[in-house]
Amino acid sequence: MSEGSKNLRPEMDLDEIDRKIVDELQSNGRMTNAELAERVGVAASTCIARVRSLVSRRIITGFTATVDPRAMGLGLEVLISVTVRSGARQRITELSDELRGLPEVMQLFFLGGVEDFIIHLAARDSDHVRDFVTEHLSADPAVSSTRTSIVFSHHQNPVRAS
Repeated sequence: MSEGSKNLRPEMDLDEIDRKIVDELQSNGRMTNAELAERVGVAASTCIARVRSLVSRRIITGFTATVDPRAMGLGLEVLISVTVRSGARQRITELSDELRGLPEVMQLFFLGGVEDFIIHLAARDSDHVRDFVTEHLSADPAVSSTRTSIVFSHHQNPVRAS
């Protein structure tokens, strides 16, 4: 079983209250338990027990702050598609680990298809992007090719069951 799929839970594990809790916390993970309980229509003690259950079952996998990269001096976002040489497939895990450890890498997608990775990179400017590609990708003998696309706008929807 793959790393990404081994912790998936059947959809039936979530009832309507659990779904409401998940939706509310995705919208604002910092709200108090009392406010969350009121919004989903349950007692505070029930709400905290449900949240703890969602966390222990790994349905909720963390609580994070969303930061605007521009506020951190990273005003340019790009997506870099990376193709690994066919003779260097044994290096994919090592390359993935190296890329995940770099501070500019916001997200890393390991793919099936033509490209092997897509890197979501936050950079100061185009020179920063060039330096990243040159130093971490083009210089790596395992990397066959890269393709860089500028992100003009980015939107992320919360996770919802269909």
